[in-house]
Amino acid sequence: MKKIMFTGGGSAGHVTVNLALIPRFLEEGWSVGYIGSEAGIERKLIAPISEVTYYPISTGKLRRYMDIQNVKDPFKVVKGLFQAYRLIKSNKPNVIFSKGGFVSVPVVIGAWLNKVPVLIHESDLTPGLANRISIPFATGVCTTFPETGSMLRGNKSRHVGAVVREEVRKGDAERGRAYCGFTRSKPVILVMGGSLGARKINQTVRQALTKLTKQFQIVHLCGKNQVDPSLNISGYKQFEYVNEELPDVLAMTDIVVSRAGSNSIYEFLALKKPMLLIPLTKEQSRGDQILNAQSFEKSGYCEVLYEEKLTADSLVREVEQLYGKRQVYIDTMSRTKEANALGAVYDWIMEVAKK
Repeated sequence: MKKIMFTGGGSAGHVTVNLALIPRFLEEGWSVGYIGSEAGIERKLIAPISEVTYYPISTGKLRRYMDIQNVKDPFKVVKGLFQAYRLIKSNKPNVIFSKGGFVSVPVVIGAWLNKVPVLIHESDLTPGLANRISIPFATGVCTTFPETGSMLRGNKSRHVGAVVREEVRKGDAERGRAYCGFTRSKPVILVMGGSLGARKINQTVRQALTKLTKQFQIVHLCGKNQVDPSLNISGYKQFEYVNEELPDVLAMTDIVVSRAGSNSIYEFLALKKPMLLIPLTKEQSRGDQILNAQSFEKSGYCEVLYEEKLTADSLVREVEQLYGKRQVYIDTMSRTKEANALGAVYDWIMEVAKK
């Protein structure tokens, strides 16, 4: 039996591509394993797939700022490396697929030490820190943006486009409205700050609720521990995170207010959902979301509101403007030719596994 192991975690964005690929390998009769952190969101997302064996390892976070944990985490990473090395040696997979995130670094290096080929997927326009560390140990890199390949040394990258989960295309708007308690009387805004949440976006949306709920119904994905139980407003529904219900929520959505993580915005593009993107600032990140948002804005897929200019008034103004021009954005997105990224990645994994 052919064996494949996946890795990636820390946020939902580092798991979604794996979730899109796993069913295909299960259907083909592969043995599928997943190496992730002990308590990260990846474990929660993989748990419902009973056919996948989950292997937790010790992890440390790759921080760009001063923190006392930076002293402790290298030891966790070294422990995780030994755990990953032993897991890969005992399982003997034909190939490993990494979506990135800090948990993936010891897995990729452990695979290299075991001489197991690794394919990495990079969603953003510029590679993240974990993938930058991992790429020298990898067989190849799948890129979402065509510009990314020019930033990588060697001849190991291949532009595949955006991998979009098939299930997000199968949502039902009526189920979405029933899940949120919404009606057909007002359009729906979906607010997403990422699986870990976005405190500034959450605060600003709540400050603007009085104005926004006059025109819209709002489903707000707040992130872990960021639901405000004191809010009980008609036409406003908040969740930490939704998983199985997300396709239905997306189906009923008219416009999206979101961070600019690559996986999410490409799913919105595939579903033709007009976007107001609020990328993470350079102080909060390496600036990848700013580049993602600027690329989409240049293509005519979205409006961009930078966090430095985010207020309740500016949010209301931009949302109203986006909704008023929504058909322009829908028409532009409809002219975009989608590549079969999922098939391209699957084919490359098969090619590497055979070698």
